Amino acid sequence: MSGLIEGLPDAVALRCLARVPFYLYPKLEIVSHSWRAAIRSPELFRARQEIGSTEELLCVCAFDPENLWQMYDPLRDLWITLPVLPSKVRHLAHFGVVSTGGKLFVLGGGSEDVDPLTGDQDGSFATNEVWSYDPVVRRWAQCASMILPRAMFACCVLKGKIIVAGGFTSCRKSISQSEMYDHEKDVWIPIPDLHCTHNSACTGLVIGGKVHVLHKGLSKVQVLDNVCSGWTVEDYGWLQGPMAVVQGALYVMSHGLIFKQEKEVRKVVTSSSEFRRRIGFAMTGVRDEIYVIGGVIGPDRFNWDIKPMSDVDILTVGGDRPTWRQAAPMTMCRGTIFGCTQLRI
Repeated sequence: MSGLIEGLPDAVALRCLARVPFYLYPKLEIVSHSWRAAIRSPELFRARQEIGSTEELLCVCAFDPENLWQMYDPLRDLWITLPVLPSKVRHLAHFGVVSTGGKLFVLGGGSEDVDPLTGDQDGSFATNEVWSYDPVVRRWAQCASMILPRAMFACCVLKGKIIVAGGFTSCRKSISQSEMYDHEKDVWIPIPDLHCTHNSACTGLVIGGKVHVLHKGLSKVQVLDNVCSGWTVEDYGWLQGPMAVVQGALYVMSHGLIFKQEKEVRKVVTSSSEFRRRIGFAMTGVRDEIYVIGGVIGPDRFNWDIKPMSDVDILTVGGDRPTWRQAAPMTMCRGTIFGCTQLRI
């Protein structure tokens, strides 16, 4: 990496490139070999952090196309398509997805593939494989496998480490075991088990620097503050439904409304009645906004058709008056959302 910009030291030129939006990097690569080396260097992404030009992108994977991820740039309202995840599991679903250390991680899950002739499902219900996507080199890489295969489990990042807990293992048995992954060492270690398990999918949220694990259909929440002290059980009486954390606060979509939930207290934010027939969507928080992404319009008694959606609806909750608006729809992905998380680049 030398002579990036004539008349400028490379260190200064690198900071100039660091101010360019991420979505333009593939075009910058074709300028010269030295620019390509710079664009794909860890030094450039460190420079982005130093000068405060990091970007928050939204990563999404849907039922269709198979094993394809897209990234959404909220500042420029555009979608970027990633290389196909090279897993051998067809239509990977029910996996965990998080980001840490500037990389996207896809963990576990099983196949949603169905034989069109027999209707039989693929035999791989749960896997322990772990994949990471590095936006610096724009490639997927396989990481150390989890200790246990699992699907439909809680997956969060706590203090830079990936925590997985609960879910179902390969024999479709619910499990209480938990694990922690150090992405710098590429090592998994067991951590204290959940106090209780349940024969339903579980999800994880980080609120107030603590991991919260929720089982579908249960009001009890299992909370992890630090690995050494293990899990505690709380009953906050939270509403059931799609959830998103926005600026540290929990929002829930339930009964055609968006609620802001604070421990046992909740208040209505706005209506979400337009999503009553929409199922399988993702709901997530970005800055002071809630994103509702994809899903399908389910059948009803008058219409048995299922319509896959690529729509993106955004609710701004940071102001005095919450308002809905539409963003650019996904350009490739559509249908039931299998995974959704933020990635800081």
